[in-house]
Amino acid sequence: MNKDSKIYVAGNRGLVGSAICRALKRRGYENLVFTPHAQYDLIDTKTVEDFFEKERPEYVFQSAAHVGGIIANLTYRADFIYQNLMIEANIINSAYKFGAKKLLFLGSSCIYPKNPPQPMTEDVLLTSDLEYTNEPYAISKIAGIKLCESYNLQYGTNFISVMPTNLYGPNDNYNLETSHVLPAMIRKFHLAKCLENKDFDGIKKDLNRRPIEKISGENSLDEQLAIIKKYGIFSDGNETVVELWGDGSPRREFLHSDDLGDACVYLMENVDFSDILKNQFNITDFSVPYTKSEVKNTHINIGTGKDLLIKELAEMVKTTVGFNGRIIWNSDKPNGTPQKLLNVSKLESLGFKYKIELSEGVKRSYKNYLEE
Repeated sequence: MNKDSKIYVAGNRGLVGSAICRALKRRGYENLVFTPHAQYDLIDTKTVEDFFEKERPEYVFQSAAHVGGIIANLTYRADFIYQNLMIEANIINSAYKFGAKKLLFLGSSCIYPKNPPQPMTEDVLLTSDLEYTNEPYAISKIAGIKLCESYNLQYGTNFISVMPTNLYGPNDNYNLETSHVLPAMIRKFHLAKCLENKDFDGIKKDLNRRPIEKISGENSLDEQLAIIKKYGIFSDGNETVVELWGDGSPRREFLHSDDLGDACVYLMENVDFSDILKNQFNITDFSVPYTKSEVKNTHINIGTGKDLLIKELAEMVKTTVGFNGRIIWNSDKPNGTPQKLLNVSKLESLGFKYKIELSEGVKRSYKNYLEE
C-alpha cells in the first residue's frame, strides 16, 4: 500500500474496525473511506455496489459484522447467519467486481470445531462439529473464508482471511444483553463495586450512559437495582455478589484490539495470497489455475498463543476494578466451547507477534470504560 492509497474499512466504528483505523493512521495512511451504518445498509447488494463504483477503493478491510455473546447467538440465530452472509458476500464480490487490489477478511476463532486438538491450527477447520451456541455465526464466517479462497482460485484475486481470537479494547460492546465475556465482566464488576460502596450515583451514571433493557438512570432506584440484579449483580444481605454464567472451567485466549489492528495492517502490507500458496502448498506458478493441490485453510490465526481459565479471568477483572465482594457461578447456564486456543505459529512465521499482555490490557480497558 502507498500512503495515498484509497483504503476502505468496513465496520470502522466497531471494536475491530476502529483498531484497524488507528493502526493505519499510526503508519501515515489517511485516505480512508467508510460506510457509516446510518447511511449504508451493507446487507443491501445495490448499496454496496454503488459505494464501490463511486469510491473504487484499492484496499479493503472487511471487519463489518453482526456480533454478540452467548445470549445473543442463542436468541438471534437467523439474524447472525443471514446478516453476516449478506454483508461479507456483498463486500467480497464488489471488491472483485470493481477491481480492488487486495482485501483482508476478518473472521473469528469460533469457526473451529467444538473439541479440536489444542492449540488449534488452521487445518482443523471443518474436521468435526461446531459449538451449537454460535453455529450460525461460525458458518457465516466459514463461508467468508471460502468466498475469499474461491475468488482467488477462480479469478486470481488477492484476498486473504484472518481468524482473530477473543478480542477486547476501545469501542467494545458493554451491552449486557449482547456483550462478550470480558467486557461483560468489566461492566458487571464495576456496577457491583458501585453497589458494594452504596454509590448509587455511580449506578445511575452508568445506566444513563448505557441503559439496560431501556432502564436508565432516570428510572427509580428500585428499578435500577432490579435490572442489574436480573444480570447477576445484587446484595445477599451480607455482601455484594456477581453471578457469572457456567462454572468458570472453560479456557479462553484474549487479544487486545490494537494488537489485532497492527497485525491486520502488517499482513496487508507484507503478505499476499501468492505468499500463502508458496509457503503452504509450494505453489510458485501463479499463471495457471491451482489444480494440482487442494488449496484450503489458507486463513491465518491471530492471537497470543496463551489462554487462561474463565475463573482466572474473573479474578483478574475483579481485582483490576477493585470489587471486594463474592463471585458465584451459575452452572445451569452454558459454558460454551471448553477451550479455544489458537496456534499462532503461521502468523509468527510471517513476522508478527502481539505486544499487549492481558493484565495490562484489562487495566487499559477498564480505564477506557470509565472514560468513554
